[in-house]
Amino acid sequence: MGKLPIMSGREAVKASSEVGWRVARQTGSHVIMLNHSSPALLSSRIADAGMTVDGFLALI
Repeated sequence: MGKLPIMSGREAVKASSEVGWRVARQTGSHVIMLNHSSPALLSSRIADAGMTVDGFLALI
């Protein structure tokens, strides 16, 4: 995987918006974005973090 180019926050928000993310709110320069995607996304995020679903549920 190649290096990411240098980009502004505005460019990153615009690119994210084009693939389904939306700006939920903004405080100063911090932008909170949401993506309402499939429930399988949580499982893949848990796996990306190197955890199991049972381990994740134990933290709740």
